[in-house]
Amino acid sequence: MAIKGQVITILGAGIAGLTLARALALRGAEVTVLEQAPHIAEVGAGIQIAPNGAAVLKALDLGGALAAHGMQARAVRLLDGRNGTGVVTMDLQRRDLDRNYHFMHRADLIDLLARGAHDLGVRIILNAQVASVDLTGDLPVLIMGDASLRVTPLLIGADGVHSCLRSAILGPSAPFFTGQVAWRALIAGEGANAGYDVEVHMGAGRHLVSYPLRGGQLRNIVAVQERANWTAESWSQQSDPETLRAAFARFGPKVQDYLSRVEQVAEWGLFRHPIAPEWGRILPKGAVFILGDAAHPTLPFLAQGASMG
Repeated sequence: MAIKGQVITILGAGIAGLTLARALALRGAEVTVLEQAPHIAEVGAGIQIAPNGAAVLKALDLGGALAAHGMQARAVRLLDGRNGTGVVTMDLQRRDLDRNYHFMHRADLIDLLARGAHDLGVRIILNAQVASVDLTGDLPVLIMGDASLRVTPLLIGADGVHSCLRSAILGPSAPFFTGQVAWRALIAGEGANAGYDVEVHMGAGRHLVSYPLRGGQLRNIVAVQERANWTAESWSQQSDPETLRAAFARFGPKVQDYLSRVEQVAEWGLFRHPIAPEWGRILPKGAVFILGDAAHPTLPFLAQGASMG
């Protein structure tokens, strides 16, 4: 199927949806992105962009923006959480690759992708609440929150783990708790002294990952603890920084320094949907597909969620 001139609707203006929108627009498609939020934004947090993700951004002519807003990582250092002693250092610059490993603020990545899509004429509609998707006819039909209908020949769901298009293709699925809880926080950085490494502080039943953002102005923290259950009504909630500090009280001075600077922290149970057995469906006169977390949700351990999306 030729892409040029195709009318395509994408659900979700996240990392996967906006990346796809620019990729399709570069090839001449007429792309509309429907986003349920009132504005395009990402909560304050960091993201690691591995070489496979950087290769995609470069192919979309966004390599310069990545270099301008991201930090090129030098190494991943695995450390004994109790005292900070080095265990293994993985040199990320040992080979002279054309595609590198970066740290980036999620909001900066969303912004450059949104600008990249907009510059190519992608139409982004905000406050677009999709109640359900009807796949019983010749073409995909979106039933909007105000009960209006939108018909599109090609519909792509990049609308995350709660994807309404995934449900329309596969029916409901039950997420399962993985036995792990994570905290996410941003703290003031160390400026020019921040370095360019990913630190993984490892301990029994828990670990803490940290790396700098925005040239060292900020430091990103993701801490994970094994836990038998998750009792909160929400998958994600604001947490007391003291709870985080207590969970890592036996870790060494560097971790204690980081955690002493935490003023606000989000806590969420790590849940997973099964990987979708089908990623699309062909209709008599149209088609639907899913990608990103809607198709293959990931846990935050290999820094691949965004790159795969």
